[in-house]
Amino acid sequence: MSHQENTIHAPSTTKVGVVGLGYVGLPLALLFLQKGYQITGVDIDENKVKNLNNFISHIPDIENSELEQALSSGKLRLTTNYDVVKSQDIIVVCVPTPLTSQGNPDLKYLKNVSEQLALRLQKNQLIIVESSTYPGTTRDVVQPILEEKSNLRIGEDFSLGYSPERIDPGNKTMKVEEIPKVVSGLTDRCLTLLTRFYENIFEEVVTVPTVEIAELSKLLENSYRFINISFINEVAMLCDQLNINVWEAITAASTKPYGFNPFYPGPGIGGHCIPVDPLYLYWAGKQQGFHHQFLSLAEQTNNYVTRYVVEKVKERIERDKGIDNATILLCGISYKKDSNDLRSSPGIQMMQELVQLGVSVQYHDPFVPEVIVGGAEYKSIPLAGSVLKQTDCVVILQDHSPVSMKKIMEEATLVYDTRNATKGWEGNAEVILLGGGMSSL
Repeated sequence: MSHQENTIHAPSTTKVGVVGLGYVGLPLALLFLQKGYQITGVDIDENKVKNLNNFISHIPDIENSELEQALSSGKLRLTTNYDVVKSQDIIVVCVPTPLTSQGNPDLKYLKNVSEQLALRLQKNQLIIVESSTYPGTTRDVVQPILEEKSNLRIGEDFSLGYSPERIDPGNKTMKVEEIPKVVSGLTDRCLTLLTRFYENIFEEVVTVPTVEIAELSKLLENSYRFINISFINEVAMLCDQLNINVWEAITAASTKPYGFNPFYPGPGIGGHCIPVDPLYLYWAGKQQGFHHQFLSLAEQTNNYVTRYVVEKVKERIERDKGIDNATILLCGISYKKDSNDLRSSPGIQMMQELVQLGVSVQYHDPFVPEVIVGGAEYKSIPLAGSVLKQTDCVVILQDHSPVSMKKIMEEATLVYDTRNATKGWEGNAEVILLGGGMSSL
């Protein structure tokens, strides 16, 4: 039995390195710490690491006090120096896997991490990739880099597996460890070691036969959401023409106890996963000469719905004045409720398009104090009554919990609601609801 097999059974003596301290890596590092492991976090972003070591969290789900307590325990250290991975028993990779400007998979971060690890790889180490990617990446990209640059062999000298991350930022109802964990390995021994490790962390571990299945499962989950959210956005735009309230129709359909899962409209899909992962799957199909029509259509619809909202706001304002003389307040510009994540945020896209139209744009977001759009810096403004009264239209993009819908409805004159957040609130504001029917337009 190897040294590594023993350490996986004893968290207090097992050292775990987490590479990438973003929305996935940092929560996982703290979870591993809670389970008794000694944790070293690595990130190439010097400012991020500096702030974290000064107890400043960049993730709303993680309080500064939680970070301070973790670092003060002496069992968590954060650094930019890759050399620390030499002393780790297990290394979990959580780096971004974005798209290129052509919409193809961009594995530069994952490849770079693989090269850095390979130069420092030790016998009996377990490497786990959690970054979302297309089927075949772990076997065909990561494994060759690790073996060729280290002169070590998988299954004999070290172990490698894949486990898709399932972190849900802003989710207050379910803990990370309560989400079933899908795991896979390049060899039987790899799978055994990976399973034993995650069984100490998660309440349920789901093993699958190959890493390709695990990689595909992540893309399947997010492609399912991508297609269905894009579909309901298309239905919402249709309902504006049919004079039917799509929100009420969804509520009615949701009473069916089988065969229907509700998805809800919005100004567009953002984040690192849902708008990105399906295109990894689309690209993988294209390499085999397969055209995934559902994903192609979903992407077109998702790209269009943000422009649709801008156009509807423009049409309504131009009844009273020129759009280039208008003032618009965007409420919630992060891509997700109660999150500060701006990656692929439709709010940023909408701000850019409105500025190009000559609109004076302001925004309010309790989770995003400032943002740079088109080279200009914008700061979140308070929802003061005077601001709301002077604004030609308030566009609700996210229904953040701290935002007072009561104040918006009482003080604003015109509200375009993309989230049905004004439902149940009364006031003086005229409300236009995305998918609310022509009566609201």
